[in-house]
Amino acid sequence: MLRVEYAYWLIAAFLLYAGLRNLLERQGWRALFWLVLGTLFAGGDEVLSQQAAGNALPAQLAGGGVILLALLAPQIRRSTHTENASREHRMQSAIRLGHRLFVPALLIPVVTLLVALFGSHLSIAGYAVFAKPQMTLTGLALACVIALFAASRVTRSSMPEGLIEGRRLLDAIGWAVLLPLLLAALGEVFTQSGVGAAIAGLAGTILPTGSALACLLAFALGMVMFTVIMGNAFAAFPVMMAGIGLPLLIQQHGANPAILGSMGMLCGYCGTLMTPMAADYNLVPAALLELRSPYGVIRAQLGSALAILAATIVLMYLFVFR
Repeated sequence: MLRVEYAYWLIAAFLLYAGLRNLLERQGWRALFWLVLGTLFAGGDEVLSQQAAGNALPAQLAGGGVILLALLAPQIRRSTHTENASREHRMQSAIRLGHRLFVPALLIPVVTLLVALFGSHLSIAGYAVFAKPQMTLTGLALACVIALFAASRVTRSSMPEGLIEGRRLLDAIGWAVLLPLLLAALGEVFTQSGVGAAIAGLAGTILPTGSALACLLAFALGMVMFTVIMGNAFAAFPVMMAGIGLPLLIQQHGANPAILGSMGMLCGYCGTLMTPMAADYNLVPAALLELRSPYGVIRAQLGSALAILAATIVLMYLFVFR
């Protein structure tokens, strides 16, 4: 009943709304960027079905749309829409609402986790509520919708105000909002181009492959290094798993794949905290908060990142080979 396609269509509707609002405000470049992106999200299903049927034209048009986004991105400047409420009003509202402000934000991970754990068991009149492919992503989209309603309820604001504020943040972030998507795809590009195989060959030449600890350190630190370079742990993971994780740690030393994968990703997340390449996490917040240094967020996170990395490597060594 609920499929991942609905999540993409919901994102497309919001992007098209942002584009039309910018168009009405005569922000042509920004409007065109969001309209093209929204169209790509809305038409992705049709592109895949047409490609499967042997019609390559929709996929070629989608590729042209992606190129157009790259050309439009330099034309977009960070926008700072004025918030509807004054600073004093927002402060009074925050004091009045207190910790209830965190309820909508906390609902997102809670609902997503519940769907991931129990979604496959839910059915209505014999029909499954959630389609199994990409169930967690569908749950995340549902959680965001529920959180929007909860935020409207908690703050006693209208639903359209949530869309207005969402559009304001979208314009403030700009093209950087696409970085997680692009960098995650970059990992698959690297894998298909043979980077993982090259790393495997290099590791076999340099590393003492008979030492499980040496291979584990190379995997963990490699996750950090590639994440720092590419800005996203999802991009680093397939490369390091293909180069070191699978051939050396899992096949040769018998490492537990689930523990290695989850804790290896945590090593990559430590790299995310250290790099300006993760612009949407580290540079955009600094701009939104108007910090004096664009690298202020990274400096604040560096000590925590190194401590978490050290603890993760120790725990990996203790548990991954059991």
